[in-house]
Amino acid sequence: MDHTEEIIIVGAGLAGLAVAVGLHRKGIRSLVLESSDTLRAAGFALTVWNNAWRALDALGVGDSLRRHHLRLQTAVVSSASSASLVTKLPVKKHEVRCVRRNLLVEALAGQLPHGTIRYSSKVVAMEDSGESKLLHLADGSTLKAKVVIGCDGINSAVSKWLGLKPPTFSGRHAVRGFTVLPDGHGMKPELKHYNGEGFRAGVLPCDEKSLYWFFTWASNGEKETIQDGLMLKEFVLGKVKASEIPGQVVEIIEKCELSSVASASLRYRSPLNLLSGNMCKGNTCVTGDAFHPMTPDLGQGGCLALEDGVVLARCLAEALCGGGNGEEEQNRRVEVALKEYEKARKWRAFTLVVGSFAFGFVQESGNWFLRLVRERLLPGFLVDRLFIAGSFDCGEL
Repeated sequence: MDHTEEIIIVGAGLAGLAVAVGLHRKGIRSLVLESSDTLRAAGFALTVWNNAWRALDALGVGDSLRRHHLRLQTAVVSSASSASLVTKLPVKKHEVRCVRRNLLVEALAGQLPHGTIRYSSKVVAMEDSGESKLLHLADGSTLKAKVVIGCDGINSAVSKWLGLKPPTFSGRHAVRGFTVLPDGHGMKPELKHYNGEGFRAGVLPCDEKSLYWFFTWASNGEKETIQDGLMLKEFVLGKVKASEIPGQVVEIIEKCELSSVASASLRYRSPLNLLSGNMCKGNTCVTGDAFHPMTPDLGQGGCLALEDGVVLARCLAEALCGGGNGEEEQNRRVEVALKEYEKARKWRAFTLVVGSFAFGFVQESGNWFLRLVRERLLPGFLVDRLFIAGSFDCGEL
C-alpha cells in the first residue's frame, strides 16, 4: 500500500459518476470504488428537470440522453378518490423528461477512462493516516487517499465517519416499476399524478414504448416494506383498483414484469442534522444521498446529486489546479474548497429536503381539511413548487 490515490470517490451512483466526470473534464484523475460488480441503476428511471439538464450538459452527456427520451409537455394532477381533474399545467417552458437510470449511468461512465471504476470494492470503515485517509474494504484490502468523496448512498460509511446521524424514516413507503410495451403505449407526453387518501401514484412515459410508474403510501407503523415482487404488485393493484385511477394505469402496472418492480422505505436527513452536521471534514466530504437523502415527492433527489457533482468538481479543480506548490499548501486549498462546496450546497439541500417532505405529507394525507386544501385551494401552488425546485442553475464546470 505504498501508493496513495489523489482522489477516491466511494460509490458509482449518479453523484459519484458526476463528480468523477466533472474532475476528468478538468484534467484530474480519480478512482471510483463501487460495491457491486456492475453499474447500479436502482429505481429504473427518474424525472430530470431543467436543473439536472444543465448539470448533464456541463458534464457532456445531455444531448445523447435527450435523443432517447420524450420531452414531457403537461403536468396533470387528478384525485384518486373522485376521478376529478385537480389541475393541468403546461410544462413546455421547462425541459422535463423521464430518463432511464441505466442509460444515464452508462452515459456518465462512458465519459471516464478505462479503469477509473473499480467494482466489488465496498468500503466498510475509514480512519486517519496522517494527512490522508485509510479506507478498509469488505474483502480485507485497504486503500489510501489524499481526498475522499462519499457518494455511497443512504447507508453511507463516509457519512458515518463524518458523524452524521442515520436518515430518519418518513413514515411512508414506495413501490417503483418500469413497464415496456413492445407495440407502444399510446400515452401523451404527460406527467400524470393521482392523489388519494393515504397514497399517491403516478405514471410517466420515458419513450414511445416504456413507462415509469410509482406508488407511495403512508405506513401503519412498520418501518420496512414488502420486498417480494409478486406481493408488491398485488398490493399496488389492490389499492389502485379500489380507487378512481383510470384503467389504463391499472393495465400498465399489470403488464409490468416482476423483475421491474422494487420497493423502499422512504427516509430523509433530518433538517436539523442537515444544517448542523459536518458534510465535510478536512479532506473528506459527502454528496448525493450520503449528503441529503430525501423523499421523492419533488422528483429532485437524483437531480440534486448531479448538481452536487458539478459544483464539487468545480471547487476541487480550482483548488488542485491553481495556487502555490507543496503538499501542505495543497491540503489547505482542498479543505477550503470542500468548505466552499458545503456552504454552497447546504441551504439548497435543506430547502428541497423540507419541501419534499411537506409536499408528500399534504399530497397523501387522508385528513379531510388537508384534502380540501390539496384539491381545492393549492393545486396550482403545489405543482408550481415542482417547477421552482427544477429551475436552479448549478453553473458550468
